[in-house]
Amino acid sequence: MPYHLDSVFQIAGIGIIVAMIHTVLKQMGKEDFAHWVTLFGFVVVLFMVAMLVQDLFQTIKNVFLFRT
Repeated sequence: MPYHLDSVFQIAGIGIIVAMIHTVLKQMGKEDFAHWVTLFGFVVVLFMVAMLVQDLFQTIKNVFLFRT
């Protein structure tokens, strides 16, 4: 279970860092870069979640279909 808790903290950390960078860039007047940073952070988190869902489906497959 610690594996999933680590993932939650990683996603939260990425969100905090992206929010801080977005705020700094927006205050500097670089709104285009701020939006790109937000989009990049979203894509990174999306891939992390996709990998977790893939692991979940693999575990479900192994439990119910008895395959390795």
